[in-house]
Amino acid sequence: MKTLFTHEQLTITIQRLAHQLVEQIEAFEDVVIIGIQPRGIHLSDRVVKAIQAIVPCQKIQYGQLDTTFYRDDVHQNNSIHIPSATSIDYNLEGKQIILIDDVLHTGRTIRAAMDALIDFGRPKHVSLMVLIDRRFSRELPIQPDFVGQSVDTMYSQKVKVQWDEHNQDHKVLLLD
Repeated sequence: MKTLFTHEQLTITIQRLAHQLVEQIEAFEDVVIIGIQPRGIHLSDRVVKAIQAIVPCQKIQYGQLDTTFYRDDVHQNNSIHIPSATSIDYNLEGKQIILIDDVLHTGRTIRAAMDALIDFGRPKHVSLMVLIDRRFSRELPIQPDFVGQSVDTMYSQKVKVQWDEHNQDHKVLLLD
């Protein structure tokens, strides 16, 4: 087991990702930030909070998206998939979308998220923010626009992002 991010490093990285968004986006009126359920919302909640602290005068449109029934593996393993809540109260037609997830591995979750977005309107542009990019395990041609850290991993390894409800001990681990 290897620690990729300590609590302090993770806090700094979230601040950096929020600042990168603010630097690239002049006004957030046509932007919708969407966290991917279930694990991406832990990161997106914190990024949105950090953005609101940086630009308190701008309204941030924020939603959460479940991709369960858009995944290409939903019917595999004969297991029951319990969906998380989708909460998007905006028409995404012509909007700039920032999708946020914790770990980009094969790219299949992001593909499913893009398919699901179409049900809410056709976005003008979609960008991707991830905390960890496992770049050499991609199965689909998907690349993030905002990255906390790129990690070279073997396919058998796992990246575990641990979020503490009390914001005291977040960390990211690489498990063999």
